[in-house]
Amino acid sequence: QVQVVESGGGSVQAGGSLKLSCEASGFPFGISDMAWYRQAPGKQRELVAGITATGNTNYASSVKGRCAISRDNAKDTVLLQIDNLKAEDTAVYYCKILRYGVWGRGTQVTVSS
Repeated sequence: QVQVVESGGGSVQAGGSLKLSCEASGFPFGISDMAWYRQAPGKQRELVAGITATGNTNYASSVKGRCAISRDNAKDTVLLQIDNLKAEDTAVYYCKILRYGVWGRGTQVTVSS
């Protein structure tokens, strides 16, 4: 019952934008730190962005300036806005509940050049 479900991925041209959504349920979302990770084929899963319950954020160097993580506690949702997408952003993007170590199933982002 503790779960997150990602959506919003798709195929876009380089330079485009996407907004990914992570809908949470089954736990006290408002006091939970959340994060987005991604995993490209043949590579390790890596942190993209994190946001604490109080709204503090952090970003991987590869997406700084192009990415914004936010949360809407009224909707139990975490968002990830990615602008100026690059081919190297191609990956499956996962949402994680840090306090429980629970992952979503992921949403595919494919950037073509």
